[in-house]
Amino acid sequence: MYSEKLQLLINGRWIGEEGGRKGEDVFNPADEQVLARLPHATRDDLDAALDAAQKAFRSWKKSSPMERSKIMRRAGDLIRERADEIARNMTLDQGKPFVEARGEIMACADLLDWHAEEGRRIYGRVIPARAENVRQLVVREPIGVCVAFTPWNFPANQAIRKIAAAIGSGCTLILKGPEETPSAVVALARAMQDAGLPDGCLNLVWGVPAEISSYLIASPITAKVSFTGSVPVGKQLASLASLHMKRSTMELGGHAPVLIFPDADVERAADIMAGSKIRNAGQVCVSPTRFYVHEKVQDQFLERFSANIAKVKVGNGLDADSQMGPLVNARRVEAIDGFVQEARGNGSTIMCGGERIGNRGHFYAPTVVFNPPEDSRLMTEEPFGPIAAVTSFKDTDDVLRRANSLPFGLASYVFTQSSKTVTQVSDGLESGMVTINHLGLALPETPFGGIKDSGYGSEGGTEAFDGYLITKFITQFE
Repeated sequence: MYSEKLQLLINGRWIGEEGGRKGEDVFNPADEQVLARLPHATRDDLDAALDAAQKAFRSWKKSSPMERSKIMRRAGDLIRERADEIARNMTLDQGKPFVEARGEIMACADLLDWHAEEGRRIYGRVIPARAENVRQLVVREPIGVCVAFTPWNFPANQAIRKIAAAIGSGCTLILKGPEETPSAVVALARAMQDAGLPDGCLNLVWGVPAEISSYLIASPITAKVSFTGSVPVGKQLASLASLHMKRSTMELGGHAPVLIFPDADVERAADIMAGSKIRNAGQVCVSPTRFYVHEKVQDQFLERFSANIAKVKVGNGLDADSQMGPLVNARRVEAIDGFVQEARGNGSTIMCGGERIGNRGHFYAPTVVFNPPEDSRLMTEEPFGPIAAVTSFKDTDDVLRRANSLPFGLASYVFTQSSKTVTQVSDGLESGMVTINHLGLALPETPFGGIKDSGYGSEGGTEAFDGYLITKFITQFE
C-alpha cells in the first residue's frame, strides 16, 4: 500500500468515491497487488470543474506575474521537502526505480522554478507607427481555461510541465492525469494548493479517458488542449480540438534513431546509450530505439552495448540494487514479447534478453536485436519498452535517408567527432530535437517537442508559454 490518498480536486475541494461515484483499482506492477482505489469524475463533476476554472480565470488572468511566481516557487520547495514520499508512491504504482522516481520529482521542482521566473518575462512590444499620433502595441494575454491529458510513463514530469505553463501564463487548468499511475499527480496538486494557488485555478479529474477528453474538449468553456501520449490518441484529440477550433499542443510518440559514426568514441556511446535505453524500462518517448552503427565500428559497439544491457539488474523499484523496474502493465509485456517473437521469426539475432522474467509482476529482460529487416515491426513501430534494434550503415546520405524514413520526428542522437558531420547530420535529421555526443534533452530551459506524427508545439523553454497566450494588436489614434 502507499500513503497517497487518491481523490478528485474541484474548486479547491478534495473528493473521493462518496456520492456513488465509480472508481477503479490502482495496481503495483512489481507484484500486481492493489494499492488503492481511484475515484472517477461524474458528468456533474466535469461541469463543476469547468465552471470553477472559468470563474477562477476571471481573477487569475489579472494576477501579478510576481504573485504567480511566488506561488510556483513555494510549490517547488514543498515538492522538494516531500520528494522521498512522492517518489516512493510513484515507484509503487509506476514501477521505475526509486532513484529515477526521486530524480523525476526533483526535476518537477526545477521546472516550477524556471517557469516561475520566465513567467515574469512575458512581454509585449511597441511597434513604431507610420503616422504621427498613432500608437501601436502588441500584448500577450492568457488564452483562458485549458484542459490537459498526461501519460503514465512520467506522471509527475508531464503533469508539471502543463501545470507550470498554464498557471505561469495566467490560465486556469483542468488536468486529467493517468489512471494507472495517479499518486504523483495528486501530490503535485496538493503542493500547488498548499502553496496558495487559489481555488479553481487547478482542477484534477479521473475517469474513462475517451469520455473525459471528448466532454472537456467539446465544452465552449475550454480554450486550449494539451496532450502527451500516443500518436493514434493524439490524432483523435487533435481532430476533436480542431473541430471546435481549440488551440492544441501535441507531444506524441517517437522512434528515435541513433547514428554512430566511425570516428565516434564508440565505448562511451555504448555506455551512454545503454543507460538511456533502460531508463524507465524503455517506456520513454525519446528512448533510443533504432541504432544505426557504421560498419567499421559495428562489432565494437554491438559487443559493448549488448554486454551493458545484459548485466542490467531488473527488479522491484524499491530494491536498492534494481537498475530497471517492471513494465507498467501486462499489455506492455505482451507488446514487447510480440516484437521479440517477430524478430526471432524474421532471422534477426537476439543478442541478449528476449524473455519475460518470473511469473509475478510485469518484468521483461532488456533486449538487443541485431540486424532486423528494415521493414520489420521493430524498425517501423515505436516499441515503447526495453528493446533496441542495431543495424549498420555505410555512408551519411544513406543513414539520413533511413533515419528519416518514418513518420516520427521527436528525438535523435548522434555520435561523431567531426564538426562537418555534426553540421550535415543535425541539419539533415527530420527531428524536433537532436543531441550530439551526450544526453541533453528535457531541461526546463530548453524546448521539448517534435515534428511530423510526433506532434506540434513545445513544452519547456520560452516556447512553453506560446500555446497558452494570445497575441493582441492594439492601435490607437490620439
